[in-house]
This record gives sequence, C-alpha cells and structure tokens, in this order.
Amino acid sequence: MNLREHIRPIPDFPTPGILFYDISPLLAHPAAWQATVERLAEIVETHQPDVLAGIESRGFLVAAPLALRLNLGFVMVRKKGKLPGATIPYTYDLEYGSDTIEIQSDAVEPGQRVFLLDDLLATGGTMNAAAQLLRSAGAVVTGAACIIELTFLKGRDNLDIPIDTLLAYDS
Repeated sequence: MNLREHIRPIPDFPTPGILFYDISPLLAHPAAWQATVERLAEIVETHQPDVLAGIESRGFLVAAPLALRLNLGFVMVRKKGKLPGATIPYTYDLEYGSDTIEIQSDAVEPGQRVFLLDDLLATGGTMNAAAQLLRSAGAVVTGAACIIELTFLKGRDNLDIPIDTLLAYDS
C-alpha cells in the first residue's frame, strides 16, 4: 500500500508559506490506516519498550492504537496546563521564545523503557524535548517513530535517539 497517496498537502496552513501534510485522509481510509499501524508496530517491537509516549496531539492518534495493538501502556506528552494532577514540566527553546511540555508525575517509572511517537518530524525540537522530559522522570527512551519526516528541516540531526519514519518529504 502506498501511504503517500493518503497524505494531503495543504498550502499556506497554518500560515502563509507553510505546506502542511494532512494525515486526515490516511486516518479515514481503513486499509491505509491499518497498514500504517502495522508498519509502525514492526518498528516499535524492535525497541522492546514497556510503554509508548505520544506527543500532543496527533502523536496521540499514532501512539494509542499502537499501544493497544502491542499490549503496552500509553503516556501523553502534553502542552503545559493540559494534564490534571501533579506534573513534570520541561521547558525548551523555540526559534522565537520557549514552550513547555509535561507528563503526569506518575506516568513513567524509573528505568522504564519508553518509545516516542508523533505524526511528523520537522525540526526535532519537540521530539527532543519529549525525550529529555521522559529522561528527567527516570525513563529510558529507546527511540522514536513518525509517519512523516520533513527531511529538508534536518530534525533527526537534533535527536540523540534512533528515529524511524514511514514517509520522507524533501520539500
């Protein structure tokens, strides 16, 4: 199955000059979505994680069905102020300013093997921050995977974990 046929490019979203790669058609096509989940499951299994972590928000769409398929737990990495109860924050620099992501303080146990998932790898900033956040909670981050990689942004160069992607776009 050619997954690329189920990705819709949307010019000038969310701002002019940005080409957004929309996974909505992929999610709406049962065979394509099943193929995506199966291909990602093969990648995840090689890392033997204890739990999967999805990065807000489309990373939840990727990580949750994989966790169910692989009989693993699922952890949400969310923007500041979106999780109830005690949280562990991690603030990281953006090109202009900073952002903060969080996990619940009991989301992972020290030494637990965690694998990160998101829909898209761009600059790698959020993925790297999520890995650092999970490490600060004592987890061992074994790797990451995304459906799409924007290779021209060189995001994997900003990561210190193995990253696998299903589709690469050069522009």
